[in-house]
Amino acid sequence: MEALRIPQRHRLTLPVLILIPFVEPYYLEDRSCGVRTSRTGMKLISAVPGVHVCREVMFFSAARLAILIVLACVAGGRAQTNVVIGTPSQLKKLSLDELLNMEVTTVSKRPEKLTEAASAIQVITQEDIRRSGVTSLPEALRLAPNLQVAQVNSHDWAISARGFNNTLANKLLVMIDGRAVYTPLYAGVFWEVQNVLLEDVDRIEVVSGPGGTLWGANAVNGVINIITRSAKDTQGVLVTGGGGSLLQDFGAVRYGGAVGSNLFYRVYGQRFDRNSSILANGNDASDRWEMTQGGFRTDWYPSDANALTFQGDYYAGSEQGAVADTLVNGQNALGRWAHVFSEESELQVQMYFDRTWRSIPNQLAEDLKTYDFDFQHRFAGGERQTIVYGAGYRLMQDRVKNTSLISFLPPNRDLQLFSGFLQDEITLVPERLKFTIGTKLEHNDFSGWEVQPSARLAWIPATNQILWAAISRAVRSPSRIDTDFFLPSPPVPPGVTNFSGSRGFDSENLLAYELGYRIQPFNRLSLSVAPYYNFYEDLRSIDQTSPTSFIFENHFKGEVWGVELSANYRATDWWRLRGGYNYVHKHLWPTTTNALSTVREGNDPQNQFSLQSIMDLPGHLQFDVTARYVDTLPAPNVPSYFTFDVRVAWQFKNLELSIVGQNLLDNHHPEFGPVIGRREIQRSVYGKVSWSF
Repeated sequence: MEALRIPQRHRLTLPVLILIPFVEPYYLEDRSCGVRTSRTGMKLISAVPGVHVCREVMFFSAARLAILIVLACVAGGRAQTNVVIGTPSQLKKLSLDELLNMEVTTVSKRPEKLTEAASAIQVITQEDIRRSGVTSLPEALRLAPNLQVAQVNSHDWAISARGFNNTLANKLLVMIDGRAVYTPLYAGVFWEVQNVLLEDVDRIEVVSGPGGTLWGANAVNGVINIITRSAKDTQGVLVTGGGGSLLQDFGAVRYGGAVGSNLFYRVYGQRFDRNSSILANGNDASDRWEMTQGGFRTDWYPSDANALTFQGDYYAGSEQGAVADTLVNGQNALGRWAHVFSEESELQVQMYFDRTWRSIPNQLAEDLKTYDFDFQHRFAGGERQTIVYGAGYRLMQDRVKNTSLISFLPPNRDLQLFSGFLQDEITLVPERLKFTIGTKLEHNDFSGWEVQPSARLAWIPATNQILWAAISRAVRSPSRIDTDFFLPSPPVPPGVTNFSGSRGFDSENLLAYELGYRIQPFNRLSLSVAPYYNFYEDLRSIDQTSPTSFIFENHFKGEVWGVELSANYRATDWWRLRGGYNYVHKHLWPTTTNALSTVREGNDPQNQFSLQSIMDLPGHLQFDVTARYVDTLPAPNVPSYFTFDVRVAWQFKNLELSIVGQNLLDNHHPEFGPVIGRREIQRSVYGKVSWSF
């Protein structure tokens, strides 16, 4: 697909993540290396993009915003309901008991109370997101104390759980409304293109620890499940807009309506322009980022037992580069049918299509189409058993345009994934002791059949506490970078340093042990602790086969242990505190002499903590603070940092005015990346107006 060329002032943009050889995950001889060569190897960072499209809706000027508001008013006047559901004033009324008793689905693939979920799960609510002042999904994930989140530059992020963090992190499964946002290029997530409208997010469920039994390969260290609100809960009109120093301008319009009493819909459009990050010397890093996105969702309830959802999104954008802009665009569509037989039994069938396209001029281009189908059925197996089973099929058509610099051979691959799972939850002592056992059986085109079993025991000594223990096996299946990658493209002249994947590359394996305890000692406080020990085998290594040749193999193993602490405290009816502490210790070692012992995946802080304060003041005022500390990253060294964000807002009925300051403690600081050319995140401020009617 060719890029549609539009004048600079009408270009839409988006980020495109870095994809490359072995990018951030590897550091040779404890030295950071940018685009350069050494005796031990070469490091190259590149990206992958989309397309320029006409800016249909721009939120640059007050005049344009006024026009949008007028149009929204006209549309709103035609709505069939005057009820605005889920406004900020309603959301903030949730008590701690209501928050803790909300239903989550990621742990067991069935609705269960958060207080009864036998797993290290954190839930980020719509109120948490709004009151934090975050402006993107990766920023929102900082609110989960069981994640490691680092901003690399204006548009790139490194996000992981329980270690192995880098810009190409590959041990975390991420879903948006059941759609896996996964690329087979490196088995990770292009975070820049995951730009959901934050006002539509109902909650984000973050499970740290293996989820392979239910969710399959790549749910190794955790699962992130972003769940958006139904169209029924987003009726009426929402208009938001603003701008500032780093987030220069942004805006969104959403309209929700109904047809009759059981069919609901919404449409939305959003747009932002983000300024560049800076270099250590304060110079502009030239990585500006802009993006436009739109989409829709319909929810139909033909009867009390049936629910049908159909939704989709389109995005396009670009990020500034030194020579040329990286381009990106994509589309997705998802359909889901859920049928409830009884309180103990339900069936769900889901299908989705996802297309992503990205291109770096003279470097690399990729066009990926994903087709996915799966179903699951839950039923009661007698009085003391709840059984969940399901199956799925995924086809990924990956098309890569190679260059003399980088190539994937063969350039085009059709990758198939077959899977099935079965889980049985057995009540040993009613309302006190439960045992859950299950396994996932999966077949991929790289390593063949994979089995991922788990067993979990949960003891509920009282209604306000739960203690659990679990043992699980999970795998990270190979990706194209492990098997098909070549740098530079063959044929390679003699004496030139080169890297390549290995057709014999196997899955990375994890055996995980976890304990956990969650308690609500009194009705205003909830505490959770989850110590764990993970043992990894067949981790990716870089083996030296000649003085200038290197190949990806499975010749590393290692162990990671740590503890995750979290708390949620409602000090008064108008003041709530939430946060946590995360400790990670990682030790990896090679299993062969030709594996480079100084090359290890990931760069992780040993200690980090976060705290969010949400405060309602008299006069319709809100004062919110989000603080975080991240320990030193070892290799390459990134200094520790402490910073905080402040949000001050005035809310009256459905109108909200806010001003947010981010990273306020210092002028700028680095969070990730090699020393040479490392970007730093600067202090910033922006203002926002939000109006719903």
